[in-house]
Amino acid sequence: MSEFSIDSIGLKVGLEIHQQLATNKKLFCNCKPIESEEYSIKFQRKLRAVKSELGEYDPAALFEKSKSKTIVYYANSESSCLVEQDEEPPHNLDNNAKELALIIATSLNSKIFNEIYPMRKSVIDGSNTTGFQRTMLISQGGKIEVNGETIGVQSICLEEDAAKLLGDKGDIREYSLDRLGVPLLEIALDPVEGDPKKIKNIALALGRLLRSTKKVTRGIGSIRQDVNVSVKDGGGIVEVKGVQQLDQLEKVVEFEAKRQYGLVKIAEKLKNSDFKGISKSENVFDITEDWKGCQSKIIQKALKDNSTIKAIKIENFSGMFGYTPFEGVRLGKEIGQLVKFYGIGGVFHSDELPNYGIEEKDVLIVKNILKVKQNDAFLIIAAPSSKIDFVIDSIISRLLEAKNGVPAETRLATQTGETVFLRPRPGASRMYPETDIPPISVTNKELENAKKNIPKSWDESLLELQKKYELNPQLSEQIFDSRYMELFEKVIERIKINPTFVASILCSTITNLERNGMNSKLLTEENIIKSFQLLEEGKIAKESIEIIYESIMSGKSQTIDEALKNASIEAVDETKVEQIIIDIIEKNQEIIKNQKERSIGPLMGIVMKELRGKASGEIVNNLLLKNIKKKLENMGL
Repeated sequence: MSEFSIDSIGLKVGLEIHQQLATNKKLFCNCKPIESEEYSIKFQRKLRAVKSELGEYDPAALFEKSKSKTIVYYANSESSCLVEQDEEPPHNLDNNAKELALIIATSLNSKIFNEIYPMRKSVIDGSNTTGFQRTMLISQGGKIEVNGETIGVQSICLEEDAAKLLGDKGDIREYSLDRLGVPLLEIALDPVEGDPKKIKNIALALGRLLRSTKKVTRGIGSIRQDVNVSVKDGGGIVEVKGVQQLDQLEKVVEFEAKRQYGLVKIAEKLKNSDFKGISKSENVFDITEDWKGCQSKIIQKALKDNSTIKAIKIENFSGMFGYTPFEGVRLGKEIGQLVKFYGIGGVFHSDELPNYGIEEKDVLIVKNILKVKQNDAFLIIAAPSSKIDFVIDSIISRLLEAKNGVPAETRLATQTGETVFLRPRPGASRMYPETDIPPISVTNKELENAKKNIPKSWDESLLELQKKYELNPQLSEQIFDSRYMELFEKVIERIKINPTFVASILCSTITNLERNGMNSKLLTEENIIKSFQLLEEGKIAKESIEIIYESIMSGKSQTIDEALKNASIEAVDETKVEQIIIDIIEKNQEIIKNQKERSIGPLMGIVMKELRGKASGEIVNNLLLKNIKKKLENMGL
C-alpha cells in the first residue's frame, strides 16, 4: 500500500449547509413540526420517474425507480395534513420563513432576486410524497469571512425538508411525515482548497452565523452538511450527503479524499494494463444450474429464494478487484457497495475465492464455463431475476468507469466517517417549474427590513452571553455552539440557579455520558428542567443530576421520579450526613492517625461512596474536615 498525504492530491471541497428554520410552522401549510412516535395515519405509494421539460429522465431518479420500492408513510394529524400527503395543493409560502431567509442572505452580502420562482426538484427515493422537493432560489453570490480568509457564497435556497426515514428493508421503505415540509435553508459555498480541518472551520463559522439569528432550530438532524469533493486528475465530483456533526465532517472529507485518490491510482494501473472492456452479450453467463451443488450457505439461500446466479468474465483484469492502493480502498469494495443499494447482499470476485464456503471445485466450474485465462477475472452475483440484469448493467458501467478514475456519484456519510454509494449524481433534468405556486415578489420594504435585522456577529453574541450570565469564555462558546442554548436560557429564566453550573451540566455532563455510549435523545427537555427544579427546592443534591441522567440515558428509567427510585436517591439532611461521617471516622481511626488532616482525601472517597447523590460534595467536605480536626484533638495529635 502507498503512503497517503492529503496536502499533495489537489483536494477541493464545496460545502452546502442545510439548516432548519425555527418558524414553528411548515413552509406551505399551518402544521407544526412536532416529532412523535405515535401515528394515526398510514398510507403507501409507488413513485415513478418523470421526464423533464426537455423529455429527459434524471439518472438519479431512474436509479431509485430500478429498486421498485413500496413506500409506506406514517403521519400524526397534529404535524401533518393533506398537503404532506399530496392530497391537497400547497398553501401560501410562510412569510416568517421568507423573512428569515432574506435576513440571512443579507448577512452574507448575497444578491437577492426581486422575484422568486418556486421549482420542483425530482426526488423519488420516497422522502417526498409528491416525488419532488419544492425549492426556491433566493439569492446568489456573497461571502463569509473565516479566520481572515474570504469564502464565496454560490447560492441560497429556501426549500422543504424531507420526510424522516424510519426503516428500509427488502422492498419496503418507511418514512414519518413529521419533518416533511419544515422550512430549510440551503447555503452553497464556493469550492475551496485545503485540509479537512479548514472545511470544518468554515462549517463552524457559517453555523455560528445562523445560530446568531436565534431563529434556527438546534439539535441532531436540524443542521446537515453536504460536501462536494474532488481531487486532482480524479475526473468526477462526488457529493457526500448527511453529515450531521462537525467532527464527522472532518473525517468524511479525509476519507473521501483518500478513497478518490486511491481510485486515481487504480485508474493509472488499469490504463497500463491490457483491459479493454466488457461485452454483456459475450461475457455474462447464467450458472444457476451449474452451481446447485455449491455448499456455500449464501449460495444455497439464494437458490432457495429462487434467485438467479450469474458470472461476469472480465478479461485482463486479474488482481484488480483486490488491489489496495490505500487501506480500505479497493475496487471490489466499490462494486460490493453498489449492489447493496439494489437490496442485494453483495458479490463474489475471483481475487477472494475460494472463500465464504465456495470451494475450489466450484471456482473451477466457473472458470471452465467462462473459459477464464490466467490474466482474467470474474464476478459472481445472485439476485432475483427481475433485478439481476439491471444490476449487471450497473456493474459493467462501473468497471468501465474505473479507467477514468472517480465516477460522479452521490454518497452517504456513515457515523464512522466513511462514505458509501447512494446513487448516481443527479443532472439538470431533475429540476422543473412548480405549477401550483405563482412567482413570489420581494419588495423594497422587505429588503430594508432584512438590513435592519442583520444579527450580531458571533463574537458580539458570545460577549453578550458572557456578560449576561457571568460565564467564562470557554463555557460561553460551548453553550452557544451546543443544541441546548435555548434550553439553557429557559432554565435560567424559570429557576434561580447558578448559570455556570447549568451550562456545565448541559455541555459537559451530558456529553461525557454520550461518550460512554448513552443516548441523550432519551433525556427530554421536561426531564432536564425538572432536575434543576428539584435541585432548587433542595430535594436532590448537585451530584444527583449526573446519576439521574445516567439512569435515563441508559434506558433504565424513563422519568425523573423513576430514576430517583431506581438509584435510591433521596436528600439527606445535614444532621444525618454528619452522623454518617462520624461513623466512618470511627471505623478509620488508623488512617487519621497516620495521615492526620491529609486523611480527608481517602475518607472523602469512602463518604461519597455512601452519600453519592444524597448530599452536596461541598457540605460533605466541610463536615468531614471539621470532624477530622475534632478527632485529632481527642487523640491529642
